[in-house]
Amino acid sequence: MSERPEQHTEQHRDPVDAIVEQWAKVRPDLDTTAMEVFGRINRIAHAMGERATKVYATFGISRGEFDVLATLRRSGEPYTLSPRQLSATLMLTTGGMTGRLDKLERAGLLRRSPDPHDRRGLHVTLTDQGLALVDEAVGAGLAVQTRALSALDAKQAGLLAGLLRALLTGADRP
Repeated sequence: MSERPEQHTEQHRDPVDAIVEQWAKVRPDLDTTAMEVFGRINRIAHAMGERATKVYATFGISRGEFDVLATLRRSGEPYTLSPRQLSATLMLTTGGMTGRLDKLERAGLLRRSPDPHDRRGLHVTLTDQGLALVDEAVGAGLAVQTRALSALDAKQAGLLAGLLRALLTGADRP
């Protein structure tokens, strides 16, 4: 692995550095740059996912249930979508969505009602209780993310956001 100006210092080593160094010893022919990037992305996603799970649990909901409530909230007033729209946005099967909707409806956080324009369709709408809960939960979740992001200054955070956008665009291509 070639030394780069942004190469880690001993005090900033992370578990990915150790993995890359091991590969360099046994397979020095490999370019492990992608492993460095995606290994760190995966570890960050895992760590932040665990933190989000803990935060949302304090509101009595799972991360998946938060995603449903947040999707309805982001849709704007009247905070209503069809189960199919929710499933497509969250990349869930209709069966997986039904379980989440059942639990959230029992908790009084959303309600399902017939679609007035399609006898076979349903509307899913946030209740006032659901709206209040998701507004609190999104603030708490963002506070956890903001604390983690404070390791970077504003310029670095903006640069990282742009780089990740470009990487996501590339990763989404077949």
